Amino acid sequence: MKQTKTSSLAVRLPLLIGLTLAGGIFLGAKVFSTTEANSKDDLNKNLIKMQEVLFHIQNDYVDTVNINRLTDEAITKVLENLDPHSVYIPTKEVELANTQLEGDFDGIGVEFLIVRDTIEVVTPLSGGPSEAVGVHAGDKIVKVDGKSVAGIGITNREVFSKLRGPRNTKVVVTMKRRGETKPIDFTITRGKIPTHSMDVAYMVDKTTGYIKINRFSATTYDEFSAGLSKLTGLGAKRLVLDLRGNPGGYMDRATRMADDFLSDGRMIVYTKSKDPVRFNQEITSTPGGKFEKGNVVVLIDEGSASASEIVSGALQDNDRALVVGRRSFGKGLVQMPFKLSDRSELRLTISRYYTPAGRSIQKSYEKGAKDYEMDFEKRYKGGELFNADSIKFNNALKFKTISGRTVYGGGGIMPDIFVPLDTNIAYRYMNELSNKFVIREYALDYAEGHKAELQQAGREAFVNNFVVTEDMMKTVIANGEKQGVKYNDASYKKAGKNIRNLVKAFIGRSIWKEDGFFPVLNQQDEVFMTGYGLFKKAAEIEAQGQKVKSASIR
Repeated sequence: MKQTKTSSLAVRLPLLIGLTLAGGIFLGAKVFSTTEANSKDDLNKNLIKMQEVLFHIQNDYVDTVNINRLTDEAITKVLENLDPHSVYIPTKEVELANTQLEGDFDGIGVEFLIVRDTIEVVTPLSGGPSEAVGVHAGDKIVKVDGKSVAGIGITNREVFSKLRGPRNTKVVVTMKRRGETKPIDFTITRGKIPTHSMDVAYMVDKTTGYIKINRFSATTYDEFSAGLSKLTGLGAKRLVLDLRGNPGGYMDRATRMADDFLSDGRMIVYTKSKDPVRFNQEITSTPGGKFEKGNVVVLIDEGSASASEIVSGALQDNDRALVVGRRSFGKGLVQMPFKLSDRSELRLTISRYYTPAGRSIQKSYEKGAKDYEMDFEKRYKGGELFNADSIKFNNALKFKTISGRTVYGGGGIMPDIFVPLDTNIAYRYMNELSNKFVIREYALDYAEGHKAELQQAGREAFVNNFVVTEDMMKTVIANGEKQGVKYNDASYKKAGKNIRNLVKAFIGRSIWKEDGFFPVLNQQDEVFMTGYGLFKKAAEIEAQGQKVKSASIR
C-alpha cells in the first residue's frame, strides 16, 4: 500500500463526511454498477416492507403500542447482528452519550458518587459554579430545588437530569456538611463545565514524567500537549504514558498523540473499509514531534481499548516504546456517528484499523454479543490475567515490528513485559473498606481537619514524607466495623501497607486533587513500578527502532 502524508483534514475526514451526509449534502455523483443497483433495489424493497409492518402494527394490532419504542428496539436488534460496537442511541440518550467525547457540558460542576443512597460530592470541579459558591468535597446533596433526592433510590441519570441544564439557569442545592448541624442551601448558576481526559501530569523524579489519559475526547490532545510541555519544561527526559482503563474515543486525537513520539514518515495506523474513497486512510507521522527523543514506557491493561490500542500499537510496532501491563481489550473497529432525522444517532462501524505492522487487533465476535462481553471473565478463568503463558497466540497472525521483534494480531495488544493481576485474598478486606467508602470518607474528614497544616507543608512534602499512623488506621478499622466491614487481622497484616497508601492517596486528593492522588497511589502500583524500573530496556528497544529508516514495516 502506498504511503501518503496525512494532513489534519485527512485525519478528520470520516467525521466530516459523516456530518455532511447526515445533513443531506451529497459530495459528488457516482456511477452505480449493476450489483450496486440490485443492492439498492433490495434496500428499497425492505424499507417498504418494514414500513408496511409498522403501519399494520399501528393500525391493526389488538393492543395499543408505543411505535417509537418499538422502532428503537427493532433498530437495536438489527445492529446486534452486525458487530458489538455498532449501536443506536435514542434521541433522549444522545446528549449524555456525547458528554464524554465532547469535552464540556452545562451544569453545576461537581464530581459525585451515590453513597448509601445519598449523592456525595467527590470534588467541586476547578473553576466551576459549585466551587465558586463554596461547595466542599464530602458535602451530601439532600435536596434539589426543595425536593428530596436522598433515600429515594436515585440513579446517576436522574442526578444528571436534575443538576445539568441550560447555561445561566439557577438551581437551589441543599447540602449536609460535616460538622454542621443544619443543611446549607446553595443557589448555583449553571455554567460551562470542562471535563478533563488527562487525569494528571507530574514529575516522578528529576528526569521522569508521568501522564495518565482516561479517554480520547475532543480536548485530549490539547490537554496532553500542555501536560507534556509542562513536564519537558521541568526537565523530563523520559516518560511513562498510562493508558490503563482508557476505553478510547476520537481516533485523530490518538494519532496526533502518537505523532508526537515518532520521527517523520513512520506509519501510525491505516484503515480498510467497503468504500476506500471515503473511509480508507493511511496516517503517517510528521516532522517536529514534541517527544521524538527520550525513552517511553506505555502502561496498558484489559481496559485499554480502541484509540488507546492505536497509540500503544503504533509505538510498539515502531519500536518507540516499551509496553508494560496486560493484554489490551481488542477493539480494532472504527465507528462513525450518523445523525438521524429525529436527532437520534447511529454509530456505525465503517472500517477496520491496522497497526503499522499490519495487525488487526480486533478480537472475535463470531459467537455473539454475550460471549464478547464475557471476555474478561474468560481471561480470568483461563488464567491469562495471572500468567502470560496462559495466553495462546495464533501463529497465522504473527507480525514483525520495525526492527524484527515478533508481535501478534487477533485480539488486543500484548505488552512487551507482562505484569499479572494481583488478586491476593488479603486485599478483600481492603476492597471492602474501599467499596463501603470507609477509606475515602475517613480521608475527607482528616483532610478537612488538617487542611491548613497540610497545605502549608506542601504537596511534595506530603507525597514524600507524610505517614499514615497506627492511630489513624485504628479509626479507619473502627469506621469499617460501623459500616459492617468485619476486621480481619491476617488480611490487615498482609494488606496494611496498601490500605495506608490508599488512605494517604485520598487525603492527598482532598487537598491537591489528582496531583495529590496519583503520585501517592503509584508508589504501591505494581504495573507502574515495574514500568518505571525498565527504562533501560525501553532505551534498548528505541535504539533498535532508530536504526531502521523505512517508514513502512508492512
